[in-house]
Amino acid sequence: MKKLALLIGMCLTLNSCFAIEKMSVEKNTVLTITDCIQLALQNSPQIKKARYNYGLAKGNLGIAKSGYFPTIGVGTGYNINENRTDRLNTSSNIYSAEANIKQLIWNFGKTNANIRMYNFDKLSALYNFNNIVLDTIFTVKTNYYGVLAAKATVDVNRANVQINERNYQRTKAYFDEGIKSKIDLVNAEVYLSDSKVTLVNSEKLYQNALVKLNNSMYIAFAPEYEIENTETFNFQHNYTPVNLEKIDEKKDLSTPPDSVGDAFLTSQVEKINVLENYKFEPFPYTFEEAVNLAYENRPDLMSLDASLNAVKEALKYTKREYLPELSASAGYGYRDKYNANSYNVGVNFSSSFNIKGQKHKIDNAKIQVQMAENDIELAKQDIYFEVQNLYVNMVQFEKQIPLLAVKVKQTLENFELADGRYAVGLGDYIELQDAKVNYNNAQVNYVQTVYNYNVARANLEKAIALPQNITITIED
Repeated sequence: MKKLALLIGMCLTLNSCFAIEKMSVEKNTVLTITDCIQLALQNSPQIKKARYNYGLAKGNLGIAKSGYFPTIGVGTGYNINENRTDRLNTSSNIYSAEANIKQLIWNFGKTNANIRMYNFDKLSALYNFNNIVLDTIFTVKTNYYGVLAAKATVDVNRANVQINERNYQRTKAYFDEGIKSKIDLVNAEVYLSDSKVTLVNSEKLYQNALVKLNNSMYIAFAPEYEIENTETFNFQHNYTPVNLEKIDEKKDLSTPPDSVGDAFLTSQVEKINVLENYKFEPFPYTFEEAVNLAYENRPDLMSLDASLNAVKEALKYTKREYLPELSASAGYGYRDKYNANSYNVGVNFSSSFNIKGQKHKIDNAKIQVQMAENDIELAKQDIYFEVQNLYVNMVQFEKQIPLLAVKVKQTLENFELADGRYAVGLGDYIELQDAKVNYNNAQVNYVQTVYNYNVARANLEKAIALPQNITITIED
């Protein structure tokens, strides 16, 4: 059994004995953010295209290396010649066969420079592949957080509708008893309608977020499934349903709500609050460490560096085109007329170039090297300021989250006080509505800030090319 386990492990490592089974989305399954990333990595046409480009670069390298292999030529033919004059007619039928071989011996490093140039091109294609993988991972992350944020916003706005429904029923009861005026009842109806419109809009944004997530995973006609909260986006409800099957469903929200027996204290709807006990771990790297990680890990910077080395080798090749080539050749020929055989063996030392044209080629190659060096310097500057900007944004959101959490509790307390005062006739309707709107807005702003923090953190992790728990390599 131990030997069998070892054999299976070796086969899986080499990807030669067992094919890795592809993931698929089944109805009612629960997907983690890792599952969604894996789906995107296995389905992405962009990743496949980058892998094809790497294969082409690898093939070009093989072509460059073939310069050290011999060139073989073979040929055969049958010729009919006929000459006619007044005195003599002659004709001949000749069959011939030839074979030759030519081998490069030395060309003063031109072939070596060409091989190294294409090897750096292959490295550049590899780094481009890694960069696309990185983009794919963090696009899924951003869209995943977008779904969580949109679902939390829907929950907040649904609770707000329930609050307004209870408030409408209570105000209607007070109006029927002559305790409150008609304007309070009309305002209750207006706020209820506004809350329903807001809920419908948030549901639309939620469905748009689902479309973005499915698109980033490249899965069409996806069944209903659920996604889990993440460590940095951990709200009260652990699972978020993902369903676009009823995207064309229409509901009538214009009718007043049914009577609610417990409408006396509308703030009791807060019990379904989605923002309970939210915590997150601060980002583990300082700004200076983040910049250094970006310079070390960024595949696009590595790709530019490989491109610089490639154009340097191209410059070497261009400079060496002045130099001659040393080659050897051998051949054999046969003609059936007179049963003639011929052999040839030779060593050739030759060079051919245009002096003026070659000078301009070298000048252009030098400029390409300078441009590549400038591109790297520009990229480093851009990376520095990109990381700096993302780091500032993330830190600001880190600071805002606990403050907004306190604000949610404060606005809830104020809403409960205003609701109680209005219930016993001490407060006016405007005070109640202001308190309720402030409470709802505080929850929505809190959800949005958590989303913004997660997106800012994901973008920063992408900017420094932080290694991920799940990824894919060019050999997979």
